[in-house]
Amino acid sequence: LQDREPLLDIVRYEVWYDKSNLALFESAAATHGIEALSVPTIFLGDLYWVGFDSTVGDQIEDAVEALTEGRVPEETRRTSVDVPFVGAVDVGDRSLIIATALIAFVDGVNPCSFWVLSMLLTLVLHSGSRRRTFAVGSVFLVVTSCLYGLYMFGAYSALDYAEDLSWIRLTVALVAGTFGVLHLKEYVTHRGVSLTISDTKKPGMYKHMRSLARPERSLPAVLGGTVVLAVGVSLAETPCTAGLPLLWTDLLSSRDVSGAGTALLFGIYLLVFLLDELALFAVAVVALRSVKMQERHGRALQLLSGTLMVALALTMVVAPQWLESVIGTAAVFVAAGLVVAAVLTIDRTRARHRPAVTAPRRPQQGR
Repeated sequence: LQDREPLLDIVRYEVWYDKSNLALFESAAATHGIEALSVPTIFLGDLYWVGFDSTVGDQIEDAVEALTEGRVPEETRRTSVDVPFVGAVDVGDRSLIIATALIAFVDGVNPCSFWVLSMLLTLVLHSGSRRRTFAVGSVFLVVTSCLYGLYMFGAYSALDYAEDLSWIRLTVALVAGTFGVLHLKEYVTHRGVSLTISDTKKPGMYKHMRSLARPERSLPAVLGGTVVLAVGVSLAETPCTAGLPLLWTDLLSSRDVSGAGTALLFGIYLLVFLLDELALFAVAVVALRSVKMQERHGRALQLLSGTLMVALALTMVVAPQWLESVIGTAAVFVAAGLVVAAVLTIDRTRARHRPAVTAPRRPQQGR
């Protein structure tokens, strides 16, 4: 790169034995709003990269070319968000924000959590009390969200610790891709290995839900039972929802985002993740009625989440640089959406042209 760009001045500093270079490293890192933790760390004007691989190399070349032409490349432009009482928080680039919102939204419409919450609200609504419905739904959402956040944070911490191991990235993509294939299998058939809540666990959940709906139970007892149910449901539905947050935490750990920015992105993910359940909850509290998810809706959600898991896993293995730009990120999600729309359209067309099957009439008995 130095030979091709004579105007570029590259200086290397050894920071392990040379304390003055270490001080310079810490000063430069502080200027860019990061900590001096790892080498190589590469600074180019207002831009920086921590670690190096082929993707970083391509980004550096693009940045040098863009700066030579007097423009800032989209892939390396940082984005700050103003947070009340905190100030400007760096959350990485725009592509990471968009990917966070889109992955969280698709993750939020998973059939497992949607089914459990809808059934719980349906039973509690028989009491006719908005206060009880609000209390039960709020406790259920808070507990499941906290446990989900802990799972995501644990995955993020492990992946961030092992971020320099390329085989870890490949393993994550393989695991998430396998989850995606199993979700696609669920769209076709429920036979074989399944990630959904098993039929053997559903009777126990029904029984626990019905006990919560008894009007003679005190509100503290109902809320305590809701906590127990939420914990059990979170453990039971983890395989159903693990793929997308695993891919997202892997994506986040591969970017250099500040601690405050990481916390803000976690908050954005969980908020968007809860949008569908909050809508269901609001309808139940305001109208005192619940929205039940039909089987065809659940199959469509399985198809959507499975397609996106496979698309993201393949992208992270074959072309991870696509997820480092807004256009590339949007292209991955649009491609997955088009595949889902095409499959649903084909299935609906086949269903309309499929001949109806009627049961044979029983012969009438003579007197």
